[in-house]
Amino acid sequence: MSTLYAVVGAGGCGRGVMPLARAQLERLEIKNYQLVFVDDALAGQNVNGQRVLNHKQFMSESATTRYAVVAIANPRTRERMVSRCEASGVLAWSVKASNVVCMDNVSIGAGAILSPFVCITSNIKVGKHFHANLYSYVEHDCVIGNYVTFAPSVMCNGNVHIEDYVYIGAGAVIKQGSPSDPLVIGRGAVVGMGAVVTKSVPPGVTVVGNPAKRLINK
Repeated sequence: MSTLYAVVGAGGCGRGVMPLARAQLERLEIKNYQLVFVDDALAGQNVNGQRVLNHKQFMSESATTRYAVVAIANPRTRERMVSRCEASGVLAWSVKASNVVCMDNVSIGAGAILSPFVCITSNIKVGKHFHANLYSYVEHDCVIGNYVTFAPSVMCNGNVHIEDYVYIGAGAVIKQGSPSDPLVIGRGAVVGMGAVVTKSVPPGVTVVGNPAKRLINK
């Protein structure tokens, strides 16, 4: 009986993670495993050479142990999928590219996805189920919460605190804070693509532009 690994979500995010997952298993010389997508909407298909199962099928497969990484960019949806896996006894799995750089005193929670060319420097604490997409970086002395998503090329400079469920769009820049006055991105906030964040963002707010300002819906 083999160990069963899954990438949950066979959309664009999942299709980017699957080759990293496959390469990681090969790099670690994991033996006797199966690797599948889990996606209820696409079950029964074959996506980029991998079987797609729904959650019930995944749980019915013969396996000694089940691991899953949830490759869904939306933080709240990701949390729901993680909760379903946890309730079924599926273990969290972290996937990272072979060229990810992590420096000194870095702590990253379970279920992370670290894409190619990600750099996480020193003295950084990251919560569970973090997504850091291509070319993103996190500079020194940052604290990042649970279910945070960085789209590609996010630039997070030092002494920044990012609370749970934050989504940061592609190419956004977050100005450096200070040890006594960190820049804070509040719980559930959204930072738009290409935004330049020069001051703290309140919880639940969407900011866009350069400098980033609160988005007012008309």
